[in-house]
Amino acid sequence: MRYPLPYAFARTSQLLIEDDGHEPLLWHGPSPDWQALSEVQRRHAVQRWQMLDAGTLAHRISAAYSQGESSAALVVSEVESDADLSRMMQELPAVEDLLETADDAPIIRMLNALLTQAARDGASDIHIEPYERHSSVRFRVDGDLREVVQPNRALHAALISRLKIMADLDIAEKRLPQDGRISLRLGTRAIDVRVSTLPSAHGERAVLRLLDKSESKLSLEAVGMQGETLRRFTHLTAQPHGIVLVTGPTGSGKTTTLYAALSRMDASHSNIMTVEDPIEYELAGVGQTQVNAKIDLTFAKALRAILRQDPDVIMIGEIRDFETAQIAIQASLTGHLVLATLHTNDASSAVTRLIDMGVEPFLLSSSLLGVLAQRLVRKIDTTEPSGYRGRTGIFEMLVVDDTIRAQIHRQASEAEIRDTALAAGMRLMRDDGERLVREGITTPEEVLRVTRD
Repeated sequence: MRYPLPYAFARTSQLLIEDDGHEPLLWHGPSPDWQALSEVQRRHAVQRWQMLDAGTLAHRISAAYSQGESSAALVVSEVESDADLSRMMQELPAVEDLLETADDAPIIRMLNALLTQAARDGASDIHIEPYERHSSVRFRVDGDLREVVQPNRALHAALISRLKIMADLDIAEKRLPQDGRISLRLGTRAIDVRVSTLPSAHGERAVLRLLDKSESKLSLEAVGMQGETLRRFTHLTAQPHGIVLVTGPTGSGKTTTLYAALSRMDASHSNIMTVEDPIEYELAGVGQTQVNAKIDLTFAKALRAILRQDPDVIMIGEIRDFETAQIAIQASLTGHLVLATLHTNDASSAVTRLIDMGVEPFLLSSSLLGVLAQRLVRKIDTTEPSGYRGRTGIFEMLVVDDTIRAQIHRQASEAEIRDTALAAGMRLMRDDGERLVREGITTPEEVLRVTRD
């Protein structure tokens, strides 16, 4: 279905054309702009029209354009036919709402189409990459990168410049990496876009991280946690003090799991504070702080300040160094519950990772409550070309009991700690994945892909 009228015009004139490729249908409100209606009928050869009440029509217009089927590839073809690319990029207004702009400049429409299509496809990232003879635009969907279009090489600089305008970056600076942020609305959906640019051999490349705030499912059940793992993790995150770690590689859903844990807490009767890089979702009732390297606001500095804010619960976006680890451990020993992420392959290796950072084993053994390791596996969907759509988590929950506490204190090996945890009921991520295979949710190949070290 195509919607040929610009969104801003459709909304102000209360006119909507739905074109299925055969015979367009015009919807109008009870008091339309009759002159505009007549002109639309003439230009688009409309032979059919129907009236709706104002509220129903407004909802129909918003739904139509927020889920439009505009193809990035088709828009790219249109842009490539326009020779004067530099003129398009001069004095373009910043766009805060993709659907609000009535300016149909092809570069704007191409970027809008890319963002719209990425949001519709559920992409977490957009990669815009220059090569010698062409550019490549790829979406990361369910963890996999796939190319969606190859714009002409001549378009690349204009596309990056437009992106910089939207992210409030320095257009003239092409030699240094830059980071920015765009807040967009796509119909009724609020989307945050984190923008990173980086110089490369053939020009600047950009990566956009999309965060759909309106569709964030911040619950442990929604990320796939269930059964004994859910019970144990919920119990640990309800403790008054101690530290709980969530581990896994980049993109494994660690931050989402921590957000889900925080969203279960009663923020009205406790002081919950976070330090993140960056803040991905805003949580009601939670004090969130973003680190800023430009002004030397590091995780460690932010944590020290947070400890003077009388917190009950502290969430640390990532433990990256000894200083942050040391402050986190000390906080957990002085009456605070600390939740943090760490980059390790499994639950037991988190212990040796912290000790390798310089954390004293006796302090770690006294403070660590448990470690949750996780990965994301794609879910089977036979209607998709790839055979998959959407992802769910597989987990490995290590609960620190007295035996493991003693092992940490004497610096036992990862294998010893893992064997003790398994004897106490821990299930490996691969075992959790096999459960999903038996239930028909994913495939053996997918489980092996994400769990191999």
